[in-house]
Amino acid sequence: MRLTILAMLLPLPAAAFTAQNGMTAVRTGPAEITVIHEVRRGDTDYWCAAGDFAQRVLDLPGKTRLWRASPKPRRAGQGIVFTLDPAQQAEGAGLSQFGGGPRDGSIPVAMAVGNYCQRIVPFRD
Repeated sequence: MRLTILAMLLPLPAAAFTAQNGMTAVRTGPAEITVIHEVRRGDTDYWCAAGDFAQRVLDLPGKTRLWRASPKPRRAGQGIVFTLDPAQQAEGAGLSQFGGGPRDGSIPVAMAVGNYCQRIVPFRD
């Protein structure tokens, strides 16, 4: 009984979203998206989940810029916080990109989804 009561008191992420790559993202501030830690996931998986959240939950246009707000390196077991506000970006924690657009570590939401998302395909016999 005590364990049940304790479990009810723990905060649960409000409006948790499962991205197309299977990762969980939540809105944690007005311009903040947090992608929950998962073992054996690369940085681009986190960018995918944040971009997918921005696109499908927040209904933002594909050209909207996304920055990493969590500084590098990330500690074991920590997720990554992303921001839509350039003033909140973590210096040196963004992605390097080639081609057009600002070289400020941000990427457009459409690029995060289009380039970094790998859909999980269910196994069939």
